[in-house]
Amino acid sequence: MNQKETMTANTMKKVRDSQTEQVYIIRSQHINPQGRLFGGYLMQWIDEMAGIVSRRHSGKSITTASIDNLNFKAGAYQNDMVVLVGRLTYVGRTSMEVRVDTYVEDYTGKRKSINRAYIVMVAIDEEGNPVEVPGLMIESEAEQAEWLAGEKRYKLRKQRRAEGF
Repeated sequence: MNQKETMTANTMKKVRDSQTEQVYIIRSQHINPQGRLFGGYLMQWIDEMAGIVSRRHSGKSITTASIDNLNFKAGAYQNDMVVLVGRLTYVGRTSMEVRVDTYVEDYTGKRKSINRAYIVMVAIDEEGNPVEVPGLMIESEAEQAEWLAGEKRYKLRKQRRAEGF
């Protein structure tokens, strides 16, 4: 049972309430000297996606706290259609972990995974102070597995901060 399950339904939101998908066409300005999508563009798009998902969940202004993991699996090339799918995996008191999966989609709609990232976002007030966010209602075994993994990553991040990393 997670910490948010004791809250009322009014302060809980479902993963699907904030899940977001965005599509980009890779153009010449996105290409690096090796002919692949420049990683900086993809990182920007991932950060924007995490911001949209966390803003939809919290209903607040947000800021990026950390990129917990960014795993480049394969490249994307000019004229490829790149799809980013973002969803919440774990929610703390003021922070939200967002998983962003990136795919290259072919003309038939088949998707190949090229990147997965976990980003931690924090809801903030007008002065930039952290504010509480709604809880996350877990509805499936897959969401439960993501929650448990997110909880482990949260504890690891906390430990690393305590150790000065």
